[in-house]
Amino acid sequence: MQQGAINTADQRADEPHDAPAPRRRPARAPRSPRTDLTVLALVGVLLAAALAAGGTMLYREFYSPTAFVERYLDLLAAGRAADALAVPGVRVAGADLTTAGLPETASDALLRSTALTSIDSIRPRGETTDGEITRVTVDYRAGAHRGSTTFDVEPAGWVGVVPTWRFAESPLAVIDLTVRGSMSFDVNGFTIDKRQVSPLGADAPPLEPVPLLVFSPGLYRVSVDTAIAATPGVDVLADAPMAGVPVDLQAEPTEEFTTVVQERVDTFLDECATQQVLQPTGCPFGFVVQNRIASLPTWTIERYPEITLEPSGADWVVPATEASARIQVDVRSLFDGSIREVDEEIVFGLDATITVLPDGSASIRVGSPES
Repeated sequence: MQQGAINTADQRADEPHDAPAPRRRPARAPRSPRTDLTVLALVGVLLAAALAAGGTMLYREFYSPTAFVERYLDLLAAGRAADALAVPGVRVAGADLTTAGLPETASDALLRSTALTSIDSIRPRGETTDGEITRVTVDYRAGAHRGSTTFDVEPAGWVGVVPTWRFAESPLAVIDLTVRGSMSFDVNGFTIDKRQVSPLGADAPPLEPVPLLVFSPGLYRVSVDTAIAATPGVDVLADAPMAGVPVDLQAEPTEEFTTVVQERVDTFLDECATQQVLQPTGCPFGFVVQNRIASLPTWTIERYPEITLEPSGADWVVPATEASARIQVDVRSLFDGSIREVDEEIVFGLDATITVLPDGSASIRVGSPES
């Protein structure tokens, strides 16, 4: 018993006599259920707003009419003509063209990647809705040209909760092309022969306009570059859906072609000069005497014509020009039988018509202005 008391006293002696009493935390007041509901409601509102904002952004970026049009333009910019044609509402039938006042025989030869040029700086300007139709206006740059096009878009159904769209009016257009002086021409470097795209085939009239379907928007450079004719070309910006764009292009003769015609005319005249008669057959020069000739006439070409070419519809002409030939002949007088030596320069006029044949060659007909 004493030992236990001694031990207890020792333990108390070791404890500090001035240790402070432990503090108690004040009791927290219970939270009202109404406060919890308010916080939850606020969180719900914020979450709904975030979801709505995100949904609106997704709609504008991927599922809106503007996004639909932008995807079509992106395909054109990437040169993906086949994919652009597959966009709902792009392809047209002959009846659609007729309804729009366009030729139903328009060729689709230019609806290919090799005939496309770049489109960039694509920026939507805005969209307006009129009933089922949404009109989307987009600015862009095609080559060095800035343009703006408005597209008509309409609903095409739903995929789950996502709307789909189609062009209410096809974005294709028609270039009504007349090329004078050549049956062949280039569009953005892609070569086309009129007879390949005309419904009349090989019988296509040389000056008949050729209707060609093109993507809108699109920049198309039409030019001619053949051995016979050439032209720097003209830029055509198709910027309106289902619209006709008339283009009239006059090709000019190449130096090579002019040189060939000059050589052919010179050869023709040389052959005329081989005829030892006063009036060479089929030739633009001759000589008339009232007496008899005492020797066979001799012709030489003294001065060849300087050939220039001018367009004449689908063909070419050499406008009237001068040349000269020299005749040498002995003439016997019917009066006294004397012989007179004639050595005379004969000035004559000459023109020519050049017809371009279906195989690309040229037929040259030389005559005189009086014939």
